Amino acid sequence: MTYQQTLDWLFHQLASFQRVGKSAYNEDIGNITALCTQLNNPHKQFKSIHIAGTNGKGSTAHLLASILQEQGYKVGLYTSPHLVDFRERIKVNGAMIAEHVVVDFVAAQKETFKNLGVSFFEMTTALAFQYFASQHVDLAVIETGLGGRLDATNLIQPELSIITNVALDHQNLLGNTLKEIATEKAGIIKENTPVVIGPTTNEVKQLMRSVAELKKAPLTFANPQTHYTSALLGACQHENTATVVAAVNQLRLRNWSISETALSRGLAKVVQTTNLRGRWEQIATSPKVICDTGHNLHAMQTIAAQLQKEVYQNLWIVLGLVADKDVSGLLALMPRTAQYIFCQASIPRALNAEALAEKAAAFALKGRVVQNPKQALQKAQALANENDLIFVGGSTFVVAEIL
Repeated sequence: MTYQQTLDWLFHQLASFQRVGKSAYNEDIGNITALCTQLNNPHKQFKSIHIAGTNGKGSTAHLLASILQEQGYKVGLYTSPHLVDFRERIKVNGAMIAEHVVVDFVAAQKETFKNLGVSFFEMTTALAFQYFASQHVDLAVIETGLGGRLDATNLIQPELSIITNVALDHQNLLGNTLKEIATEKAGIIKENTPVVIGPTTNEVKQLMRSVAELKKAPLTFANPQTHYTSALLGACQHENTATVVAAVNQLRLRNWSISETALSRGLAKVVQTTNLRGRWEQIATSPKVICDTGHNLHAMQTIAAQLQKEVYQNLWIVLGLVADKDVSGLLALMPRTAQYIFCQASIPRALNAEALAEKAAAFALKGRVVQNPKQALQKAQALANENDLIFVGGSTFVVAEIL
């Protein structure tokens, strides 16, 4: 099969949470354990850092990878979902996994996937593990897909665990309260392995403290007052930077050499080094167009606050949501003075654009419907003047389709 044929097979034959939601979520790690056993346990052949959290884990992973690369380490990076190319998920020193490696892996393991009934994410995780082992990385930065305790990535025994923050998201899978969700995230805390917790609530801190004590895991809470800054824009990035600085300090205590120069340069060059996209990213001027992948209540609160800091004549928002989110809660956070263009990403989980417009009207959000995200952006650009601001967001998949 060609690379495109391989991707088509994967997306249609293996259940993908990003596309279909809960039905693709395996509530145990039996499949990934069996698959990695078949592959001679590649996750045991390299050192790693494990990152969970409701928001910020992708940015944190890229920042940390950038710093480690600046220090001269060979660094694996596993994140999800991808925006444009599947291979964005698996990188070594910022370079995506080669197409032929993906094709060869799937061809060799296709029958195993069928026999075990693995999900798309479990397959991708095993591919990342095998690739990092074959590339002999010094350290791999591994982001969880969802939750932590039952996530496919939770096979690893990392040098360091990081939990960026805890907020309400994926309640149908992780629980309806912060305590329940925090318990799932805390599932990545390992025996006698240091853990860094990003800025969070006292309730979450208390739970993390109790789990860390039980597992004799040295615990560090990131100091949100850090003076370090990164190239990533957006109100949430200061907290992510604080978490990364705390993580770097813990790695230093474990005899990983990371200079102040590498730390500063890694923070400053993160986009260039890791090719991170979709985090308060400006993609056009006159009018200015910004996109962001934030898609839950906590993230949208941050986005709304960041929009208030922008200078513009009129605000246009190209908005698309997935149906299994707290749609009413998200719409309640959106600015009423904006002109909206409601759209719909091309995935089964997407909320119908007409239905979104109807729900938005109940919150005094006015606009029009253009189903296709890229066409919706083009419509906004045609209607806006050069001093206006266009924001595109609400869903990772909407952002993916306009990039």
